[in-house]
Amino acid sequence: MQFPRFKLGLYSTSVLALLGLASYSVYQGTPPRDQVVLGTMLQGLSMAHYQPEKLDDQFSQRVYDLYLKRVDVNKQLLLAPEVAGLQQFQTRIDDELKGGSHEFLDATSQILAKRMVEIQAVYRQILAKPFDFSVQETWETDPAKATYAPDAAVQREQWRKMLKYQTLARLSELMDEETHKKDKPLAAAKVGASAVTTSEHVRTPVEMEAEARKRVLKYYDDAFADQLQTDANDRLAAFADVIANTYDPHTEYFAPIARDNFDIAMSGRLEGTGAQLLEDEGHLKVTDIVAGSASARQGELKVGDIILRVAQGAAEPVSVEGMRFEKAVKLIRGPKGTEVRLTVRKPDGATMVIPIIRDVVVIEETYAQSALIKRDGRTYGYIHLPGFYADFGGKGGRSSAADVKTELAKLAKENVAGVVLDLRYNGGGSLRDAVDMGGLFVPSGPMVQVKSGRGAAQAISDNDPQTQYAGPLVVLVNKYSASASEILAAAMQDYHRAIIMGSTTYGKGTVQQVFDLDNAVTAEANALKPLGSLKLTIQKFYRVNGGSTQFKGVTPDITLPDALSSYAKGEQESEYPLQWDEIAPAAFQPTNTLAALDKLRAASAARVAASPGFHLITDAAQRATESRKQTVLSLNLAAYRTLQQQARDTNKQQTAAQNALAMLDVAALAADARPATDSTAAKRTARFLKPLRKDAALAEAVSVIKDEL
Repeated sequence: MQFPRFKLGLYSTSVLALLGLASYSVYQGTPPRDQVVLGTMLQGLSMAHYQPEKLDDQFSQRVYDLYLKRVDVNKQLLLAPEVAGLQQFQTRIDDELKGGSHEFLDATSQILAKRMVEIQAVYRQILAKPFDFSVQETWETDPAKATYAPDAAVQREQWRKMLKYQTLARLSELMDEETHKKDKPLAAAKVGASAVTTSEHVRTPVEMEAEARKRVLKYYDDAFADQLQTDANDRLAAFADVIANTYDPHTEYFAPIARDNFDIAMSGRLEGTGAQLLEDEGHLKVTDIVAGSASARQGELKVGDIILRVAQGAAEPVSVEGMRFEKAVKLIRGPKGTEVRLTVRKPDGATMVIPIIRDVVVIEETYAQSALIKRDGRTYGYIHLPGFYADFGGKGGRSSAADVKTELAKLAKENVAGVVLDLRYNGGGSLRDAVDMGGLFVPSGPMVQVKSGRGAAQAISDNDPQTQYAGPLVVLVNKYSASASEILAAAMQDYHRAIIMGSTTYGKGTVQQVFDLDNAVTAEANALKPLGSLKLTIQKFYRVNGGSTQFKGVTPDITLPDALSSYAKGEQESEYPLQWDEIAPAAFQPTNTLAALDKLRAASAARVAASPGFHLITDAAQRATESRKQTVLSLNLAAYRTLQQQARDTNKQQTAAQNALAMLDVAALAADARPATDSTAAKRTARFLKPLRKDAALAEAVSVIKDEL
């Protein structure tokens, strides 16, 4: 759960503002920015975190291990002797932070900067020559089994194998393209009574191998160009985030641009132009224009345009060519009502300046949507909730609880026999909205308990006695249902109000609040703003039955096969998670409206066992599990192609079987009908409905409701 809309603990920005800033108070005038950021963040962690950590050697070891893991995930950059040299910092990082320094960060950054330049030369040299794919050799792909190379020669060999495999994969793709290429009439001219047809050039094996290496080279050139633009602020942000993550996985440091992205994800709104962008070969390319946005109303910015320069109103334009994507986007975003002037190059080569007055951009896909499912003469309701969004910034945004209430009212007018609430892939959001949403289905009562590390548990209740919907209810969850999703699912389970179906949830049972570090510093640091934000775990939440959802998640009443089972990870697999515990249950009264769960569970299990759709899901999960076990891959072209063909054959069979499945009768609500001229809304609705028609879990949820009636 992230950034609750109401005060959950004893801490606020005013508390951070009162913290002593000893780590930089000795400076006269403006203190160093790194010391301000790290010092303020650490004191906030020590004062306000649910489970404060001591800055000792054990803390230092955690930071050391996690930072090296983050900056060199596959052990491709650092050499073993360099890592050995860095080991002197394993128990010194805590002392450095207490003294207001960061020698470990500086030493690691210097080594990485040097190694990046050296490795760039290595991969370019390797990719300059053709590979021999007839040789029988293999490459280990599992980072957990990787080791730091003892010297540059061994490291070069590791890179050679990795680059060879990536080239092999692209070469195979090019060979497939040639296999499926058909003659296309590019030009035709009458010659007597016959026509002359020109076909596409058929690439030779040598040409395809060269093209494959070229594509791999471009990928690494782009990646390294981005990394080589990393500045001191970027490195500081990454280091600060690692320190925060050693307290628990959901305590994070946000650089200013990262905080903006977080707020957008939580609210579904941003202020800007409404142009969706992609970095393409060092250029900022427009890939879509959000309907109704400032760009759409202005009309001149089009999909395919390349943004060359950005100016704030009448100010001097700033070139964004080659600029890091995040920084370029930050220049284009801005407060509602302000002007941005974009110098763009059109697909025909023409250059023009486009002035746009920024406005609020609404991302509709982040909001609740509903649909109707018809089966055997009955109509059922379906609500998809992608997140527990809320108006965190007080800017007139939407509330997920209010939107779900609206969707339930629309479904009630359709006289639905039951409702399926889909929380799959819902990572959480507003705790208050989860509580209010629970109150839509049950009379007033506690929905969750929260507890800080230093205080007693408090029950958070829905105090509205009105029930919006009292009929049969199924809540769908999966491994990616987390936080607020788990609160709502657990409350509905404890109240016996809904049947929870799917797979065990993620296991995030902690409460975070976001603090703006700018509000926590003295006037002498004003010149350094913005400093970023700290998302801080301040509480754990507990079910009304007293158990925590932390670490263990919510176990569904009816478990369904899940294709995610082979690779989805939960809280248990994260770094430094807080552990499960339990407290006394809250005073609550179950609704006892469910039919006997044993009968429903048995009937569902029988259908699942006989379901072709669930057989396909189970088979796919088993294949994925076996594939993940095969971490040593062949670098021989023939062997690789054989495996690829086997996989394609299997996928074709599964696709054919999937297409043969019976389709659910799913339709949009009459209340959501849009004018025929609104093609954007029609496409959005079509994207929403299409996957539901072959959704085995949704079909089974409807069957369970039917059993319950």
